Amino acid sequence: MAPTGENGCVQEDKGLGWGKSLPVPSVQEIVRNDPQCVPERYIQEKKDRPLDSELYIPADSSEIPIINFSLLANGDEDELEKLDSACKDWGFFQVLNHGIAEKVLQDMKAAVAAFFELPRDEKLKYAMAANDLQGYGQGFVVSELQKLDWCDLIMLITRPPNLRKMKLWPTTVPGFKDAVEKYSEGAQKVAEELLADLSLLMGMDRDGLKKLHGEMKQAMRMNYYPTCSRPDLVLGISPHSDGGTITLLLQGDDEITALQIKNKDRWVPIKPIPNALVVNVGDAAEVFSNGVYRSIEHRALANTSRPRMSVATAMLPNDEAEIGPVESMVNDNRPRVYRNVKYVDFLRHVLENKMEGKAHTDFVKIKS
Repeated sequence: MAPTGENGCVQEDKGLGWGKSLPVPSVQEIVRNDPQCVPERYIQEKKDRPLDSELYIPADSSEIPIINFSLLANGDEDELEKLDSACKDWGFFQVLNHGIAEKVLQDMKAAVAAFFELPRDEKLKYAMAANDLQGYGQGFVVSELQKLDWCDLIMLITRPPNLRKMKLWPTTVPGFKDAVEKYSEGAQKVAEELLADLSLLMGMDRDGLKKLHGEMKQAMRMNYYPTCSRPDLVLGISPHSDGGTITLLLQGDDEITALQIKNKDRWVPIKPIPNALVVNVGDAAEVFSNGVYRSIEHRALANTSRPRMSVATAMLPNDEAEIGPVESMVNDNRPRVYRNVKYVDFLRHVLENKMEGKAHTDFVKIKS
């Protein structure tokens, strides 16, 4: 194990080359030491705080589309049209009948819960390196002055297997590796089917997007949101869009509605559906589709009642792959909106900046 400094950050290691996140105190430990404490760095500017009306949401408030994955995978045309509309109008949808066994989902949730229940010193054995984004810590911390999210995380590259950094996979959590591997495999199958369907909708063969990715990567971000005495002052995760192609989200608690997406300038809460996956369009898919499918701002709120967890699994093009509008999505009525860029250059731009709305897609837009 590489040596750790006083702040728990591993000092010497070879990173992914995507960027780094500055070490900051664990929110979980802040709450353990004083459940009423909300440090100044976590208190959002007034314009960014959730409104009272957004904190207390009716239980039946979810509006995003629901896709029956079993029908979609069997070539149902109506379900394919629903997917097309969902990606155009919402950029988010929930997937039912996805084929990942309930036990696999529950084991994944249990593994994440068990990791965050470990003592602080044990979790720090898996801390992010000073020049990396894999491991335990906080993400997108690029400045000593920025406001922080009310969230701890552990991020792992899960596919392809040769890129796994196994020393960051907690060995003190029984069954952690097996749970992650089985869920990762299931998530990959779901993602590849969705990408195949999107390829058809974009006028390509089923393997069109997969080919454009090169050797696809899968990154898994496991989030822990402690309780907060003042959820009206903080954000679990700041508004942002995702930098990958698509993201699959496993929500850890079916009874707490914390995820919100921005639709027509309002924040829409996404009520969890038991055993469903929430899927969202990422920035790379927006670029490939020439803006027809849009990555959408989303955020997570804190709550006073109990801690919450989630697992976000992102599908990413290979670092050396080039992203840009596919030919079938460019015509006289829909001129090219984005330039072509190497994906690693785009990803570095994303990860070296604070999560902030839709700012990242502006990096690849053609300037008029």
